[in-house]
Amino acid sequence: MTQDNHTSQKSSTLSRIVKLTLLAIIIFPVGWLLFSPVPFDPLPQTIAPSRAGQAPFISNNLLAAADKLTVGEGPEGVAIDAQGRIVTGLEDGRIIRQERDGSINVIGETGGRPLGMDFDARGRLIIADAVKGLVALDNGNVTVLADRFEGQTMLFVDDLSIDARGRIWFSDASQRYGFGHDSNELFEAYPSGRLMVFDPARNNLSVALDNLYFANGVAISKDQSFVLVNETYAARVTRYWLAGPRRGETDVFIDGLPGFPDNITEAPNGDFWLSLVAPRTSLTDRLAASPFFRKVIWRLTQLIGTGDIVQEHVWAVRLSPEGEVKEVLEDATGHLKMMTSVLEHENKLYLGSLTEPFVGIYALDDNKLQNN
Repeated sequence: MTQDNHTSQKSSTLSRIVKLTLLAIIIFPVGWLLFSPVPFDPLPQTIAPSRAGQAPFISNNLLAAADKLTVGEGPEGVAIDAQGRIVTGLEDGRIIRQERDGSINVIGETGGRPLGMDFDARGRLIIADAVKGLVALDNGNVTVLADRFEGQTMLFVDDLSIDARGRIWFSDASQRYGFGHDSNELFEAYPSGRLMVFDPARNNLSVALDNLYFANGVAISKDQSFVLVNETYAARVTRYWLAGPRRGETDVFIDGLPGFPDNITEAPNGDFWLSLVAPRTSLTDRLAASPFFRKVIWRLTQLIGTGDIVQEHVWAVRLSPEGEVKEVLEDATGHLKMMTSVLEHENKLYLGSLTEPFVGIYALDDNKLQNN
């Protein structure tokens, strides 16, 4: 073999090695994205078409005018006490209250992650704590009301509403994933959320509804005839009848929402305020019917996180007792982010957030679209 042939053969071998290496570099990550194991078994899901862009869901950015009250990280749920003071819970477990002089005081600590909350007839603050369960705060003392059902720990107590009889209706968002791992519920699309009811007078806990797509916000109608529960990952609100000829039955209160519903609260006039925490997109809608591509996107989020996927766009939606959309306020500017709750008090909206360090405050007098 001549020197030139030997050199040519070495060059050809090296070229093949380089090509194979480059091919492996390309194939390996693609193969990982397409076929590596995931910690869930996704199911296909059907979601009602989005009403985005249809009246009254027309962009207005009115919530970009909301003021901000700095309280600490993650005030998801907001309550107003008998003296009109703002009370909320933070991501480190503290329960804080804004005093009349504007100062912020810590009035308790759950040791978990407080989310939805409301005061009962005795003046106790009842808290849905994602880690600790359903708890009560009374004069600084925290009591666990319910954290297990039929011997199993409730993984994600999320929101609550108290009826006229003192019963606490609350959501257990998922029986499969706890707080901090709940995005898997979206990718898996396995309906394991529950609407629960706890009766303090009888110390009795029961399940009203099961198989919900991430059970979230809970609200009771002013006439006590039904209770609503948000199914976040189905973009709908489900109604459970408490009285009348349909008692014990379930129907869809509203669906096709343009965003994912988080909490829902009763308005003073009998309406409801619904928060949409993030928008549906063409991608999320296409993924609903495709378990395979949901796996791919999940793997991608493990590399880049979800920050570039979740858009900063929130809504406060006022619904009638019949489920009609009466008013839409939104912000797509990023002024408000991850807005998880909307509470009306004395013609102002108090806006909670899972991630931001403030409670938004929006004066309804400033809303030219208000329709009473």
